[in-house]
Amino acid sequence: MSYRELLLLPGVTAQAVFGFLAQLTQQVAPIGIVLVVQGSSGSLALAGVTAAAFSVGAGMGRPVQGRLMDRHGTGPVLAATAFLHVAALLALVGCARPGWPQWPMAALAWAAGIGLPPVSVSMRLEWGHRVADGRRTAAYSLVYLVQELAMLAGPLAFGLLIAVASSSLALGLVAVAAGAGTLAFARALRAGARATTRERGRVFGDRRMAVLLSVVLLHGCVFGALQVGVPALASARGVPAATGLLVAALSVGGITGAAAYGARSWGSRVPVRLALLMLLLGTALTPLALVGPLPLFGAVLFTVGLALNPALTTSSLLVDEYAPAAQAEAFGWVSTALGMGGAAGSAVAGLAGERFGQGAPFLAAATFALVGAGLATILTRRRGNPGAS
Repeated sequence: MSYRELLLLPGVTAQAVFGFLAQLTQQVAPIGIVLVVQGSSGSLALAGVTAAAFSVGAGMGRPVQGRLMDRHGTGPVLAATAFLHVAALLALVGCARPGWPQWPMAALAWAAGIGLPPVSVSMRLEWGHRVADGRRTAAYSLVYLVQELAMLAGPLAFGLLIAVASSSLALGLVAVAAGAGTLAFARALRAGARATTRERGRVFGDRRMAVLLSVVLLHGCVFGALQVGVPALASARGVPAATGLLVAALSVGGITGAAAYGARSWGSRVPVRLALLMLLLGTALTPLALVGPLPLFGAVLFTVGLALNPALTTSSLLVDEYAPAAQAEAFGWVSTALGMGGAAGSAVAGLAGERFGQGAPFLAAATFALVGAGLATILTRRRGNPGAS
């Protein structure tokens, strides 16, 4: 199925637009929390702990949200999480005042993470059910396109708002906009709550799901390592401001890769594609440890991005095969694995960079991807692999 055919399906274009708006806080919330908390308390340590609480909450919330979606449908879960997410962020902004107790801010950030609306999960479920088996590559690629665009545009809009107002007001405005977008997105989804009587925990009924989550975890490690390695390299070169341009090169590569990947039909088996994409990712990452000029470094980052989102799309296709009875919860675990991998990858990259130099984080990222490729080959040897998509 082409993107044009997908977007011509009733409601899909509106869902994509509102889904984009609903996901603005995914990148803005942790950045905004750091700025707001540090500005009110003067403590970067407290700001870091509070931002970490948001990430922990998001990781904990996804599987629970998915289980509720499998049982009660997407609409009620989206509405409830939108209210919790926005209310917690606004309360955090309200508490960020000099002289006020500081401990509630971490608790509120955790609650905001728990309530981060499962927009991308809802898109995968809705669009996956709208197209036939074997034609979902474009649908899942569009999910990551919308998400990547929101993660690119959100911080830009947030920065513009900070330029004309305070960070607290900017965070509050973006939170309200995302909450309104989530409610509009929920209304744009097809009517009809899905309910299921499946046993709890059936998401792991197929042992291949655990292997897939391990690959996704390593994929998240790649993200985390790059989040540390790119700004560290720019700072070591004496141009920390170049970080934004380098990250943009990676994001543009991700958008381009997702668009190209979903624009054609693939004849190869899905597990084989996942193994090859992880191998390509590891191969593209390796030169980053040796590249000198920053413009060339940005060009290599662009090529890295080309494989990042297609690998995530392919993982989503395998969820359809390995956990068909509990897709929402399974997609929630995918999000959690990505988040946990991001945290672990950041930690490893930081330690490696401090001990072995500025190229070490990128070698760590390449190692994560190559190990993920090796694990993905396990899936290619199993019977019952999904066909082409």
